[in-house]
Amino acid sequence: MQEKSVSQALNFRRSVRVYDSGKSIDIVKVKKCITQATLAPSSSNMQLWEFHHVISKNKIQQIAKSCFNQPAAKTAEQLVIVVVRRDLWRKRLVSNINNIKLSLSKIQNLDPIKKKKALQYYEKLVPMIYSDFFGIKGFLKKIYVKMIGLYKPMYQEVGNSDVRVIAHKSAALAAQSFMVSMAGIGDDTCPMEGFDSNRVKKDLNISSKTEISMVIGCGIRNKDGIYGERFRVSIDETYHIH
Repeated sequence: MQEKSVSQALNFRRSVRVYDSGKSIDIVKVKKCITQATLAPSSSNMQLWEFHHVISKNKIQQIAKSCFNQPAAKTAEQLVIVVVRRDLWRKRLVSNINNIKLSLSKIQNLDPIKKKKALQYYEKLVPMIYSDFFGIKGFLKKIYVKMIGLYKPMYQEVGNSDVRVIAHKSAALAAQSFMVSMAGIGDDTCPMEGFDSNRVKKDLNISSKTEISMVIGCGIRNKDGIYGERFRVSIDETYHIH
């Protein structure tokens, strides 16, 4: 089957609640769509995400129970669970710094000042944003940026809850990229936020420090799998030009 264009994939994609049990999807192709999802933009390129690809029927049913037996989980051929890994920020930071140093080493006669500036963002600013100590450091950072912000533009989202939102936004971008990639090859998905996150973590045997962004059911749509026509609020309500 010929792959769809981006516009075609976006129009094809629907949240499919019930999947056809008689039709399967290719594990390798789903993995390819996950790989494409990692090309999604990520705040500071930190990539604080993981993708758990569940293909075991027993494991799917186990996780479906943690998703309150939603049909989108219970009838899924496969599951992809997007996990936020804020706890890996130091490891991802080192990877970014090493990559920048490698890239800069290939540039001949590079100005040392430019090299210093290129590294400062990751060596100073990113650790300042992501590091915390039981919320105390985050509170102090908030006060600091509020004071500086009185006199000049200042990045304000430096608290622990802010960083949590940042990480989840990046994970959501990756999840959307995955679902569009799946739609591009004619496969269906359904993102779910209704689940017991603690139980899903136990089902996957992952650290309690992680956070589940969403559980995505995957398969081929049943004829009754889409609940009604697509509805969107008028663009006149959501579009503002300045």
